[in-house]
Amino acid sequence: MGVLLGAGLATIVIAAWRAARARRSEGVSQAAMQSALHAAISTLPHLRRGLTARSAEHAVSHLRALTGAAAIALADTSAVLAIDGEGREQVRPGDLLSRLLSPTADDQVHFVPRLVSSDPSCPLRAAVLAPLIVQGGRAGTLIAFYRSPGRPSHHELRVVLEAASLVSAQVELSVLAEHEERLAQAELRALRAQISPHFIYNALAAVAGDIHTRPEEARELLIDFAQFTRYLFRDGRSYVTLGEEIDHVSRYLRLEQARFRGSLHVTFDVPAQTRSAVVPAMSVQPLVENAVRHGVERRAGSGRLQVTARVVGSDVELCVSDDGVGMDPARVDAALAGAGGGIGLSNVDARLRATFGERYALRIESEPGRGTKAVMSVPNLRGAKVERELVATT
Repeated sequence: MGVLLGAGLATIVIAAWRAARARRSEGVSQAAMQSALHAAISTLPHLRRGLTARSAEHAVSHLRALTGAAAIALADTSAVLAIDGEGREQVRPGDLLSRLLSPTADDQVHFVPRLVSSDPSCPLRAAVLAPLIVQGGRAGTLIAFYRSPGRPSHHELRVVLEAASLVSAQVELSVLAEHEERLAQAELRALRAQISPHFIYNALAAVAGDIHTRPEEARELLIDFAQFTRYLFRDGRSYVTLGEEIDHVSRYLRLEQARFRGSLHVTFDVPAQTRSAVVPAMSVQPLVENAVRHGVERRAGSGRLQVTARVVGSDVELCVSDDGVGMDPARVDAALAGAGGGIGLSNVDARLRATFGERYALRIESEPGRGTKAVMSVPNLRGAKVERELVATT
């Protein structure tokens, strides 16, 4: 989505530059060019939420400043959503688009060279209706109104078409963002479904085994299990802080330690300055579970698992390492590809790359007989606005 948002911003800047250049050829000043650019960029936070009455209401004034039309309206496929400028007494939100656009109109620009109004004082005399094309289909219409009847000038038409392209690009980004969120939620549900039923059985068996001999420890384990499952199956958040993930895997490892009866040794080294970093939900859990099941559990005797985090430049790096049986490079590649028995490794890798970019791909370092280390890096977004947006619940 970062690449898509960058492309969307580039589209906005290019559209504003072209529009301003066309207007400057008719004597508009450099200040007007800057104003056009500002107007274009100002639509970004609104239309990225989709084409709705609310987003249209916030965007139309900026679009009018960009195009220089007497009035600008945005409509969906059936009715006007919002209008800004002159003549708002004659064209209102909720008005059917069929008043201006023929039901048989295709996805081409449509001209109304002479508007007919019941109010002779209405200043709007002509209109251009430019389609908003999203994913190959018409998602709405941008309507530019003018004071003079007839077709607009070449420059006026070009500005309107650029503005329509700008709106279409942003609305398409909102659609892609919605699809991306749905995909992320589906992947998260799939990852939750992969949690081993053997772990659940073994955790409850460990609790049952301590009820009579160590009742207080059994009680603490039962609390850990309840909080573990509550975190595991909650909905609504695709991103959490690293601190929340660490608390979750701490509960998981306490339950596993109860099962291993002293043969699993766990060390945490997660400084406070790293705990506020934003990570995809359920991204650390699969790394830890993979280390236990495919590393420590297969090793005879005791095993060690270490979870560390540190700030590296502008990133936070988290490592989950074990001294288990390890694996050869072919198995590492298979695990990252979703095969070879890696619990959720491919899922975590895909979500990291989709969220933060390719350079944040999950890294697995392993060698037969010498253990495995999984390295996950994320941008250190602590305290940034983007952190609030990612962590906010839907």
